Amino acid sequence: MFGNLTIDSIPWNEPIPLAAFGVIILIVLAVLATITFTKRWGWLWTNWLTTTDHKKIGIIYIIVAIIMLIRGFADAIMMRTQLALASTGDQVGYLPPEHYDQIFSAHGVIMIFFMATPFIIGLMNIVVPLQVGKRDVAFPTLNAVSIWLTVAGAILINLSLGIGEFARTGWVAYAPLSEKLYSPSVGVDYYIWSLQVSGLGTTFAAINMFVTILRGRARGMKLFDMPLFTWSTLCTSVLIMAVFPILTATMILLALDRYLGFEIFTNTLGGGNQMMYVNLIWAWGHPEVYILILPAFGIYSEIVSTFSRKYLFGYKALVWAIIAILFMSLTVWLHHFFTMGAGVNVNAFFGITTMFIAIPTGVKVFNWLFTIYGGRVKMDVPMLWAIGFLILFVLGGMTGVMLAIPGVNYSVHNTEFVVAHFHNTIIPGVVFGVLAGYNFWFPKVFGFRLHKGWGYTTFWLWFIGFIVAFAPLYLAGFDGMPRRISQNVDLRYGPYLVVAWVGAVLIFFGIVAIIVQLFVSIAQRHKLQDVTGDPWDGRTLEWSIASPPPSYNFAVIPAVDEPDLFWKQKQEGTAYPENKQYQDIYMPKNTALGFVAGGVLAGLLSFTLVWSIWWLAIIFFGVAILLWIIDSFKDHEEICIPKEEVEKTDLAFLEKVKQFNMPQGGRE
Repeated sequence: MFGNLTIDSIPWNEPIPLAAFGVIILIVLAVLATITFTKRWGWLWTNWLTTTDHKKIGIIYIIVAIIMLIRGFADAIMMRTQLALASTGDQVGYLPPEHYDQIFSAHGVIMIFFMATPFIIGLMNIVVPLQVGKRDVAFPTLNAVSIWLTVAGAILINLSLGIGEFARTGWVAYAPLSEKLYSPSVGVDYYIWSLQVSGLGTTFAAINMFVTILRGRARGMKLFDMPLFTWSTLCTSVLIMAVFPILTATMILLALDRYLGFEIFTNTLGGGNQMMYVNLIWAWGHPEVYILILPAFGIYSEIVSTFSRKYLFGYKALVWAIIAILFMSLTVWLHHFFTMGAGVNVNAFFGITTMFIAIPTGVKVFNWLFTIYGGRVKMDVPMLWAIGFLILFVLGGMTGVMLAIPGVNYSVHNTEFVVAHFHNTIIPGVVFGVLAGYNFWFPKVFGFRLHKGWGYTTFWLWFIGFIVAFAPLYLAGFDGMPRRISQNVDLRYGPYLVVAWVGAVLIFFGIVAIIVQLFVSIAQRHKLQDVTGDPWDGRTLEWSIASPPPSYNFAVIPAVDEPDLFWKQKQEGTAYPENKQYQDIYMPKNTALGFVAGGVLAGLLSFTLVWSIWWLAIIFFGVAILLWIIDSFKDHEEICIPKEEVEKTDLAFLEKVKQFNMPQGGRE
């Protein structure tokens, strides 16, 4: 009746995952009890669970990302501790190999799919409609479905801690290791369905952003009038729509192999080919790196320009560089498996295309440097993250060019050098980027700034911690230390791995500092309040409205004719016009479809598929489809915000702005 699910599915004899799962359950119960005790269920349902407001949905994405950052980092520091112990003393450590393999896989999956991606999409949700002068995204209901699909995937992967297990295959789950023959438990099934559910949410989010940007821009705003973050979001959305269907198809084929014995990725019956899996997964996997990093490039561009008090140097060159990277990222996937026998000519082709991608990347770096050069640079927390990125990412990019050379790649293949390289790309490139954006746009979302002192502390702990954690891995890789090992590590690698563990501890304190910064900022929110809506002397449209913005964003949609319109208007003294022609504003109503169909039913459907409870899976799938059909027949429901209310709110904001002399060109 319950498929493969039995009482023995709980790992009673594995204390570490069981204890971790118990802690998660206690935290969830504490949250539920607090909501019940404070009688906030109605508030939670109305304001968050059923919301279609793009800003609130963005906040939910970022909350999910921060929670999963903590979970993913817990896996990371457990691995670093195991490797430090396994390379010294008795060389055994404290984690059995089968558990190490699970957290090794979970760390990669969580950090890519459930930390970096939701953080990026959260920032897109919050910022893009504000930058293009729109009241909401193009499809608000679809937006609600997207976020709850992501939440369902995140919950599913955490369930694997206490019910069954997670994949032991690594984060890309190579076949045939991920096939039923070599991975008979449900670990890979958790992998498949958590990726499918969250991947569907990511694809919906990309479609939404793509249409919002192309069809929803303020009047007069041409493509080359868009801010860089919006441009990077547009290119990222195209990339997601191009490659996420590949991931979806690959996971479907793998599921067919595992559930129905299709043998697509194995050659047991003579027809399948595991190299097909490798090609498909990296045809998605390498562009995924750029899906994460292109928006980060947009964030850095906004920050460098704002804190240098200058127009972005070579704006159009930067845009074309991002477009070039979008297309070039689709031509380099084979460099992930140079050693798998593709041949000299094929390797040479993909080596050259990989090196070419350094050209537009270099263009961007010089654009940012020339923007800083001669500017009145203010080294606030967001700018510090941007400078840290420039230093570390250039180093990481150079090691990427090294790996693009097939001969060098053969020498360091499957060593810790590769581990150091891709963390050198993802952490300074993406994690620094989202933390920069988090500090930069936080005042816009909540109406008060984050605490500066704790912001500096967070940055330095991450910056120094990253160097200490990963520089030794480059050396260990050069010395030939293989990756993906957990026991009996050669003693000569011990010093490298102990130093790397110290770096991981520093990053741990960096994560703690993020949380402390948030709580200190909330406690001091009145002192840190942003009254003007423009705490950084910003340049783009989002800084022209109140913080936090009203639900409709703009009292009157502005006309736009250049990327830094708000900055230009401040210099001309026309940034806050009065005598506006206010009108009634219509906004979409809340919907339960996203939470119920996208979150609850999709989550339950995935769980039943993991455990092969087919009759329940059919019921959940049928109810979800039925809800979609019923919702599609509903009238397009909106709520009306009277123009009198809009005018009153806007005039109150303009009155506050006058106190800070903002209309005459800023405070400096």
